[in-house]
Amino acid sequence: MSEEKRFEAILESITDGLFAVDRQWRIITFNRTAERITGFSRSVVLDRCCREVFRADSCGEQCSLRKALCTGEPVIGRIVNIIDAGGKKKPIGVSASVIKDERNEIIGGVVTFRDLSLTEKLHQNIDGEYVFEGIISKNKRMQRLFDIMPQVAESESTVLIEGESGTGKELLAKAIHNLSPRRKRPFVVVNCGALPDTLLESELFGYRAGAFTGAKRDKKGRFALAEGGTLFLDEIGDISPALQVRLLRFLQDRIFEPLGAEKSVQANVRIVAATNKNLETEVKRGKFREDLYYRINVVRLELPPLRERMEDIPLLVDHFVSRFNLAQNKNVVGISEEALTCLMSYDYPGNIRELENIIERAFVLCKSGIIEQKHLPEPICNISCLDCPKHGSFRSLKEMEAAFLMSALRRNNWNRLKTAQELGIHKTTLFRKIKNLGLRVPLAKKST
Repeated sequence: MSEEKRFEAILESITDGLFAVDRQWRIITFNRTAERITGFSRSVVLDRCCREVFRADSCGEQCSLRKALCTGEPVIGRIVNIIDAGGKKKPIGVSASVIKDERNEIIGGVVTFRDLSLTEKLHQNIDGEYVFEGIISKNKRMQRLFDIMPQVAESESTVLIEGESGTGKELLAKAIHNLSPRRKRPFVVVNCGALPDTLLESELFGYRAGAFTGAKRDKKGRFALAEGGTLFLDEIGDISPALQVRLLRFLQDRIFEPLGAEKSVQANVRIVAATNKNLETEVKRGKFREDLYYRINVVRLELPPLRERMEDIPLLVDHFVSRFNLAQNKNVVGISEEALTCLMSYDYPGNIRELENIIERAFVLCKSGIIEQKHLPEPICNISCLDCPKHGSFRSLKEMEAAFLMSALRRNNWNRLKTAQELGIHKTTLFRKIKNLGLRVPLAKKST
């Protein structure tokens, strides 16, 4: 057997999907498992750009292969969604690394991936009642958001998402796009707070050759790249007054001008904006234009912080445990009651992103079995709060549940019916819990 045939036989024997690209992102290798997972035959995909084939939700700046090629370091165990040959979304676990020649120069990249559809389906069957477009919550405020999302997505109106950092604003924006008539067109993300003003302007609007020193050729901006789709402007509260004027013009007339261009360009783009600031307050302080605020505040969605939806923590922990098991090929079966009690006692200034990081850290220390209290960061298990016992943390989940119910009752002026409605449970269930936990609840205060 020739060396080439032997190499091909090895590729075909791999149980994971595998493809390789050259420096121009053209697919040069595509094994049999990749054909089975994607539904694309080798003859169709060879010599095509991988982005055209997979149409993954991470294509672009979040691409694992792009990161590997830029850094020279492998990217392992990321979970992304692709669109298969039948047009269906399919979750896959991806690892990417570079290919180097004999001179140690990067000449391309290789990606291995596995189909996670069955695992994803099983997970959704378990938590399907509380999962909406990848967003997990049983909280009543979140459920109300889920209820109106299809109508919001179907409209063409500009959407403003407000919420603290780490609450999942981008995930909500992506859900709006995926449910909208624009779902087959691009979803383009711009973090307005991560770029300096001059660079952000060229990133948004693009430029023409000769517009400034170093502009040797035309470059499309994010508005052009999002044509027909959705442009997500994250941290819009951080943009400068000058850029606010240009954005206002686009929202009014649906046109923009690339830097150095003589003519305006018409664009068919829906804007979804997000901020961790209170823009109404920013308007009063003169930091944000009032006319722009009313332009983007057509449909306003507010994401509650994690400390106001603590009932979601067990669901989110289970989700992250499942995800990291797949990504890291581990067998962590869950979390101990003591460790979950610690997590339920913390107020999460970093919100869901912080909880995810906590579970990822626990995976580093916990090889298999159960995540225990010793696997969590020490400060988390030494948090005190107003509703905690005097020693500063809950001793059991029963104690935590008692504090949670008392907090909800206090918010509703001890009105049991309103509390049950807020928590999404029947009033008799609430009465039973109060009795079983031995809570002394004052009489409801009359409204004045």
